[in-house]
Amino acid sequence: MSGTRAAPERAATRPRLVVGVLAFCGVVVAVMQTLVVPLLPHVPELTGSTPTAASWLITITLLSGAVCTPVLGRLGDMYGKRRVLLASLGVLVAGSVLCAASSHIGVLIAGRACQGAALAVVPLGISILRDELDPARMLPAVALMSSTLGIGAAVGLPAAALVVEYSDWHTMFWVSAGLGLLDIVLVLCFVPESPLRSPGRFDVLGAAGLSAGLVALLLAVTQGGDWGWASGRTLGLLAGCAVIWPLWGWYELRVRAPMMDLRVSARPAVLLTNVAALLIGFAFYANSLVTAQLVQEPTSTGYGLGASLVVSSLCLLPGGLAMVALSPVSARISAAFGPKVTLAVAAGCMAVGYGVRYFTSHALWSIIVGATVVAAGTAIAYSALPALVMRAVPACATASANGLNTLMRSIGQACCSAVVAAVLSGLTVRVDGRTVPTFHAYLLLFLVAAGAALLALAVTLCLPGHAAPARPRFLGRAADADPRPRAGRRP
Repeated sequence: MSGTRAAPERAATRPRLVVGVLAFCGVVVAVMQTLVVPLLPHVPELTGSTPTAASWLITITLLSGAVCTPVLGRLGDMYGKRRVLLASLGVLVAGSVLCAASSHIGVLIAGRACQGAALAVVPLGISILRDELDPARMLPAVALMSSTLGIGAAVGLPAAALVVEYSDWHTMFWVSAGLGLLDIVLVLCFVPESPLRSPGRFDVLGAAGLSAGLVALLLAVTQGGDWGWASGRTLGLLAGCAVIWPLWGWYELRVRAPMMDLRVSARPAVLLTNVAALLIGFAFYANSLVTAQLVQEPTSTGYGLGASLVVSSLCLLPGGLAMVALSPVSARISAAFGPKVTLAVAAGCMAVGYGVRYFTSHALWSIIVGATVVAAGTAIAYSALPALVMRAVPACATASANGLNTLMRSIGQACCSAVVAAVLSGLTVRVDGRTVPTFHAYLLLFLVAAGAALLALAVTLCLPGHAAPARPRFLGRAADADPRPRAGRRP
């Protein structure tokens, strides 16, 4: 019994350290997702590979993150969130060392796959915060943890650009390995293990089906532009999705302890939140993808600024700082008016930001202002999404539910990447002997991203005002059997 109480006492005495450590882990993991973006144009020359092979440094990270996030979230709910969190960070370190020690494209792709798997750190951290903090501290802490996905992306791009510009590119992977090791030490020292567990056996077949469906879907979305949307590979993967997903759903509805409780996921409070997460992920990623490329276009295009890689990446830094500043503001709005209002405000802010970008993308300062407004909306949205999820699911399913929500953001980002590539390659003009996107292509992307934000706003307004947490059917009476208060909270 004493062993059960030790973790709550540790968390209760050092809540700020717990929050700070987990937020730092989230930022490090988010930085890993965008680390190679500035390096990508140089990868074929540096590794002796092709541009198609180089693109897999991004694709494989998306795939491994999408597959591992819900699976590791479920494992965390069942076997211990801190334990799975440490394993995820260990995989991140291993992947970073692989990338740092080699210039072979195959090894780099394997290392990037390991780095992508660590995306599960964010939903696991959110779940730990829910278990260990009292309600007054929990909402702002979760808001900060969720926002680390955007903060890390905004900070990681300029940092990686500086390394690519002024140092050996392997350096950034050695640094990421060191940061991952520091994360592991901090978690071991300051983050307790939650005593909350979700009973039952791990659904291996359900995890395999989910992984197969996600890989087929995301490969079709991310590679369809290169392969051709009517090619045999793309159509084959989409046909595979049409077979895998219904069979997986049929199985999950019948197994006693499913990988994903579809009855809970289908509740309006959960389903609509996940749809909004997908749309928000789409709108957020357009800001990151388009900004750097727009300002780097040559001045001969009539709209480009001819900025360097470092300058273009720094355009996103004010947005990252805005995310840090606004995550506690988001928590206050949620505490006062509810996370539904917060998400609606965020989606509206993102749409306004793209409106600013549509009309003022002619000078560097106005581009930075528009990008920062979109980032501000993203910070508020990312802070509100886990609060909406946690209102609608039981505490023992927090990691897996937030893992699904994070997955939906990743799918939104994958769809955005495909749309951006299609538009920028489809609307082009010849300038100085090279093919570049037209300015109308960028304006169209701003309209599409604004439309995604407005759709997210519409979906948010359809959310039920209040939702009582659902109890998964596989828990039976076990969820109510333990009368102990939740770790770190007042009984």
